[in-house]
Amino acid sequence: MDIQALRKEPLTVYGDGNQTRSFQYVSHLVKGLMRLMEGKHVGPFNLGNPGEFTMLELAQVVQETVDSNAKIEFRPNTEDDPHRRKPDISKAKELLGWEPVVSLRDGLPCTVFDFRQRIFDD
Repeated sequence: MDIQALRKEPLTVYGDGNQTRSFQYVSHLVKGLMRLMEGKHVGPFNLGNPGEFTMLELAQVVQETVDSNAKIEFRPNTEDDPHRRKPDISKAKELLGWEPVVSLRDGLPCTVFDFRQRIFDD
């Protein structure tokens, strides 16, 4: 969606947009993997982000962050699209002392800045 908004394209939301996803800054995942590799515990560990956003909420946050005039375009959902994704990171918190710390609203502007450089500065 970030790239669609940067290119002034409509933001695509599949289905009614109420399916949830969790988003994570890649540096948090790397830190979690490093703690896992350097520690004494063996997996499996879920290193996701338990913060849930509906896809419609994501589109609205992208609008707020990138382009308030961006249109949201709904398309039919795929049959196999899971309705909810919310990782349980309790084991990672307890045994690794790890959890993501940057929220979607805080991390998205950094991601947009990076995408702008990649798309328009090449």
